[in-house]
Amino acid sequence: MSSLDVTVEHLRDLIAFPTVSRDGNLEIIAYLEAALAKLGAKTLVWRNDAGDKANLFATLGPEIDGGIVLSGHTDVVPVDDQDWSSDPFTLVERHERLYGRGSCDMKGFVAATLAAAHDYAAADLQRPVHFAFTHDEETGCLGARDMMPKIDALPFRPSVCIVGEPTEMRVIDGHKGCYEYTVRFKGLEGHGSLPALGVNAVEHAVRYVARLMEIREDLKARAPADSRFDPPWTTLQVGRLSGGVAHNVIPGEAELRWEMRPVQDGDADFVKDEINAYAEKVLLPAMRAVFPDADIETEIIGEVVGLAPAPSSEAQEIVAKLTGANGSDVVSFGTEAGLFDQLGISTVVCGPGSIEQAHKADEYVSRDQLATALHMLKGLTATLSRPPAVAVGSGKGSP
Repeated sequence: MSSLDVTVEHLRDLIAFPTVSRDGNLEIIAYLEAALAKLGAKTLVWRNDAGDKANLFATLGPEIDGGIVLSGHTDVVPVDDQDWSSDPFTLVERHERLYGRGSCDMKGFVAATLAAAHDYAAADLQRPVHFAFTHDEETGCLGARDMMPKIDALPFRPSVCIVGEPTEMRVIDGHKGCYEYTVRFKGLEGHGSLPALGVNAVEHAVRYVARLMEIREDLKARAPADSRFDPPWTTLQVGRLSGGVAHNVIPGEAELRWEMRPVQDGDADFVKDEINAYAEKVLLPAMRAVFPDADIETEIIGEVVGLAPAPSSEAQEIVAKLTGANGSDVVSFGTEAGLFDQLGISTVVCGPGSIEQAHKADEYVSRDQLATALHMLKGLTATLSRPPAVAVGSGKGSP
């Protein structure tokens, strides 16, 4: 069986695990651990506090500094209310395209790493290869955020990370951050004929949204002159606003979900300072003048740092050589790459499939894209067969 056929079979198995973020992922982690342990990998499984989800960190080769991490997430977005042509959790192939939830984002890459692992296991590795598979990337990178301190505590330090999100195998050296919030407005219910006696939570949420839209326009003027992103500024958008029970009842509660994608850390602080000041100085005094117990509470769903573009790096050099890329690019969508970068691990994003297919009905990855990813991953064997260009030993590398 060819490596591509092995990849497709692994992908078939992986898609069959319905690892929607709201549910657990223990079964798929057990599958991945067993596949890698069978090849001789040393595995570490770290469960979340609830015990229903886990991250996997596995190593082939010597446990020394300078290893290369292959990173992927195991969770997928929901299929609710999507019009699929086939069962989203059963792999279906049509015209060289492999359909199924997660085929593109990003179980295709994970499957390819399992196929390439056979080459790594058979080689005389002088440099370790690590597999980092996480939970809850789609809901604020919660798994990766839990994993980073544990990687940081290991007696060895990886030096390179390849995050296999779908980039059509382009080398991505930078992306925006992803900050997500849920804001809950507590007002006072009342009869619709007497609006002055209630505190309309929905109306105050709408005013909050209007202020966000003003701030969004201000962000355009803050775009760095050398920004490579499209659009070049920090973006902000409202995902959901809900509240109220009937036409004639003053809504006592409302919930707002919004996000921003910062191109620079200062923009995130600017947005939060502006909107929090508006809530504290304008909205809350107006609400509490009628109902002292009125409140506005903000829940941080996730604040995931971006990957700052770099002129050059070890990760860029390795992946560009393997893919034949003449340069690197940036994207606006977020990944776990910035978290690895914060540990001092040189990181790029490069994986099979297009982000345009992700999160949609009839999500797919092509055989051609998987073959290209396999070429890169199998080519990595030569790099792993040479000692890393960093000091090795039991201590951590310099971040």
